[in-house]
Amino acid sequence: MSSSAVPYKNQHYADLKKLCIQTKTLFEDPEFPVDNSSLFYSKPPPGAVHWKRPGEICKAPHLFVEGISSHDLNQGVVGNCWFVAACSCLALKPHLWKRVIPDWKEQEWDSNHPGNYAGIFHFQFWIFGEWIDVVVDDRLPTINGKLIYCHSKQKNEFWSALLEKAYAKLAGCYQSLEGGNTGDAVVDFSGSVSEAIDLKNEKFYKDQNKQKTFFAELLKVWGRGGIISCSIRAGQHEIELQMDNGLVKGHAYSVTAVKEVRLEPRHGYIGNEAIPLVRMRNPWGKTEWKGAWSDSSEEWSKVNDTERKLLGITVEDDGEFWMSFKDWCRLFTDADVCRLINTSMHFGSWTVNENPLLNRCGGCVNHKQTFLQNPQYLFDVTKESDEVLISLQQQDRKIHRKKGLGENLTIGFSILWVELNRKYRLHDILTQECLHTSTYINARTVFMRCMLPQGRYVIIPTTFTPSIQGDYMLRLFTDVDSGC
Repeated sequence: MSSSAVPYKNQHYADLKKLCIQTKTLFEDPEFPVDNSSLFYSKPPPGAVHWKRPGEICKAPHLFVEGISSHDLNQGVVGNCWFVAACSCLALKPHLWKRVIPDWKEQEWDSNHPGNYAGIFHFQFWIFGEWIDVVVDDRLPTINGKLIYCHSKQKNEFWSALLEKAYAKLAGCYQSLEGGNTGDAVVDFSGSVSEAIDLKNEKFYKDQNKQKTFFAELLKVWGRGGIISCSIRAGQHEIELQMDNGLVKGHAYSVTAVKEVRLEPRHGYIGNEAIPLVRMRNPWGKTEWKGAWSDSSEEWSKVNDTERKLLGITVEDDGEFWMSFKDWCRLFTDADVCRLINTSMHFGSWTVNENPLLNRCGGCVNHKQTFLQNPQYLFDVTKESDEVLISLQQQDRKIHRKKGLGENLTIGFSILWVELNRKYRLHDILTQECLHTSTYINARTVFMRCMLPQGRYVIIPTTFTPSIQGDYMLRLFTDVDSGC
């Protein structure tokens, strides 16, 4: 597992650990030094920072205390609830976290073999189509002896703090994790395909049939090991503002279950009536929904004791709570649905060339003179009709935030229906029809699903305006191989 990942900055975990044990020294990472450059570029933490190893923070440190759980995590002073929510999602999926935290048994502190501890840990992230192995030392930033960033509820558990440090190293510093997208972090943990859904725009709560179809889709995604997160859009002065109903605006929540719950017939319900529910967790580890199906609400009296026990209902302010699916659709504005599916993967670049035949960044379809100069991908739908999932992801730009250049490019793509015998690039649009154009947005990933009839198609990924250069990864999923 570890050997198939590419070592970040050419740092090989096994070699570095072996050297530390041989020389009886604790690892100090030269690529992520314990100074302000690793903490921030413009916004210092609120106090004097001291970097401490776990053994200096508590007695008997561990990677995991009583296993790994979505309840372990609490957010620190950096505004990265999106990352903490993704970690909560990750903790629910053993087949995923064991990849992200490789050799987890070997990395654990072992009181019987203290000589094996070398102050070095490693984590793996799926970055732009390949697994990257990131090494860190275990010196963590503290103020007044307490961890200031992501930390576990148990004071002697350190998996989340060390994982966050490795992710901050990839981003250049901790402050670069301020503001982000939970779906992006989930993709980095899993290689999944992320779909951003605008719940406000779709208005699922107003259309029962639409809502039913959407719930069935989420149930299917959840059942297949997918990961779901959600948030409520906030104005500039509403970030992390608690509403009267207990929900927090501008804040990422991890979905920790999607279930249909049977109601007791004796409460005036038809036998076996099922209510669609969603369970969520607030990364703060507190502050919960106060409405219907919240921890101590009367709705739970309509569910029998066995069912309640199976659902693990606890009446405490632990940040985890249930909601009806209708309320969830009504009150949350955005959801990220990440599916674990095998897709074909294509890597490319938008590049400038004076020769129009070689130019590859012509902008979107509005720029008719240059649009067809973009990269083009041919694929076939061989069934009578097929649902096609397309994901266009650009290179992550958080590492450039230190230089003030961390903004995503505005990207998207168009799908053209072309002749069945077409083999070469389009240079003119004559009889070809532009069937679909994605949203153009400055997000890391643009996703679209559409039903396409049998035929041959060309996808044209583009930046919104011409002459903008960048790298991208295009992923395509169809039921039957499309020969893309």
